[in-house]
Amino acid sequence: MAEQRNWAGNFIYSAVNWHMPESVEEIQELVKKCNRLKVTGSRHSFNNIADTTDQMISLEKLNQVISFDKDKRKITMEAGMKYSEVCQYLEGTGLAIHNLASLPHISVAGACATATHGSGDKNGNLATIVSGLEFVDGKGDLHSISREENPEEMKALAVNLGAVGIVTKLTLDLIPDFQVKQDVYQNLSLEAFRKNYDTIFSSAYSVSLFTDWKSEQFNQVWLKGAVTEEDACKAEAELFGASLATVKLHPISGHGAEHCTDQLGIAGPWHDRLAHFRINFTPSSGKELQSEYIIPREKVVEAVNAILPLRDSIAPLLFVCELRSMAADDLWMSMNYQQESIGIHFTWKDEWDSVKQVLPKIEAALEPFKARPHWGKLFTMGPDRVKSYYEKLPEFQEIVKKYDPEGKFRNEFLDQYIL
Repeated sequence: MAEQRNWAGNFIYSAVNWHMPESVEEIQELVKKCNRLKVTGSRHSFNNIADTTDQMISLEKLNQVISFDKDKRKITMEAGMKYSEVCQYLEGTGLAIHNLASLPHISVAGACATATHGSGDKNGNLATIVSGLEFVDGKGDLHSISREENPEEMKALAVNLGAVGIVTKLTLDLIPDFQVKQDVYQNLSLEAFRKNYDTIFSSAYSVSLFTDWKSEQFNQVWLKGAVTEEDACKAEAELFGASLATVKLHPISGHGAEHCTDQLGIAGPWHDRLAHFRINFTPSSGKELQSEYIIPREKVVEAVNAILPLRDSIAPLLFVCELRSMAADDLWMSMNYQQESIGIHFTWKDEWDSVKQVLPKIEAALEPFKARPHWGKLFTMGPDRVKSYYEKLPEFQEIVKKYDPEGKFRNEFLDQYIL
């Protein structure tokens, strides 16, 4: 088979044998006859968490809704579905997903398995609404677990890192449909951020701050507000000295905003505002690298101050850096486990040799805050340090042994950082 890469193009998969099953039964047969195998969704991981030297399964043909219960506010789908497809299915039903990542064209199963997230002080990461899972274990057996019947196992497996098996179906909890308006402010000084970060992050349903680290400011602040009768009025002209944008903007300076979700306070459906990029724009690839570190929310000013001296090393390699908040959760391998969090996300130019020189400097600066790297992005942090941040890791290792006793789903990443 031809060389296979991830979405960004920075990672070449090691597997030579690729399979695209069209049923759960096919997956079970593959698991039974293969010694080692892994699974991919939309290939949006930037590291080797989903890689294998043996057999690779793509779930792209398993992308249908299995059931939709409007009364119970639940949807069950095959694991190959992308958020963009789920959003289109839910349109007009009166129900919604609580949040979306910045790009909606990622698989639901993959995003949840790595604790991927959107933003918002009161919004948990995407895995927090998983209330049911079906998966094939290392013996080829099929399991179904739910939050109602298996609450502790759901805490272990909602963020499963691909370690216990191949997820085939997921059930998500939904919320009532809602409208969102998006306002963007420009040029928030770091001094204003230091004094008012708490108010800024809590000022809308979802908040993102963007900087290129070229100067001591956030170039843009994106406020995605849930629209009610009370707040349907126009946005304030200033936000702690930052001025309200009068034209639609892209997070990266100099890029056209035509593919970004609507701004300028124009209300629209949740699925056309919570992501930064439009559902009907499907990028074939992104020539970029990504890293992200999750820290305790109350440490964000100290963390920004710690990164500031590295500006000259960071800025030349950077497209943009984004700060987002996330609610604490109880999912064992989540970066937000029992921690109100801030994610500091770096979108780098595709220059890995240079980026890997600056990442250790960032990780050293963030070490006092016990920064947890995003599981699916690029980092250089040592395994012992990463493991020390997850108090439920020993219990998770036991769950992995239970469902994958022969280590069929193990790979270099899991051996290093988990097992």
